[in-house]
Amino acid sequence: MGLCSGEKEMSEEYLILVDEKDNPIGTEEKIKCHLPNGLLHRAFTALIFDKNGRLVLTKRAKEKMLWPNDWDGTVASHPRESETYVSSGERRMPEELGIQCKLDYLFKFEYHVPYKDVGSENEICGTLIGIADDSSQFRQIEEEIDEIKWISAKDLLSELKTNPKIYCPWMIIALGLLDKSEKPMLEKYGNIFSTWMNNEMHEGFQQAIKVHLPDGNWRLVD
Repeated sequence: MGLCSGEKEMSEEYLILVDEKDNPIGTEEKIKCHLPNGLLHRAFTALIFDKNGRLVLTKRAKEKMLWPNDWDGTVASHPRESETYVSSGERRMPEELGIQCKLDYLFKFEYHVPYKDVGSENEICGTLIGIADDSSQFRQIEEEIDEIKWISAKDLLSELKTNPKIYCPWMIIALGLLDKSEKPMLEKYGNIFSTWMNNEMHEGFQQAIKVHLPDGNWRLVD
């Protein structure tokens, strides 16, 4: 059977395997890392906001092997061996969205979640943040992103209460952990975080996470 485009992409890329402390221990083909019992590997999710605190969401392309047509944070991908979390995110931003954006590192978390009987994500995921310029012109890359939208914290909370399953679990975890950012980042992005870090948002994220990971198979990584 021929590979679909998402599987073909996975077969041509190698990812960084890590231990539970995010120490590199080798590499493996991307597709093998995403099988139902996939190997723990390094990844990142980048959250891009505007100055008013709205978040850029991207709908994963229908060709994707895992979570096709679901809404994700702004960009999610995997660092190469020569890259840091930040440098990998800054590389992928123009590749996926056609923009340049400086990023900051916030924290990382580990999670393991299956996707139907197709595969899984088993990652230590670095969370990155950036602010888009008013002049930023986003573009959709075929077979990566099918749609782009801006959303406020209030509107996302409403949608998560209605249909959490159409949002990628790693994005929800990342947003739910924003208050775990280091103090300098909390101060730098205080105006952005103000609408995303309150009791109502925290509870909404926790409930949505439970829909995807009812066994609680995720944790903040020191």
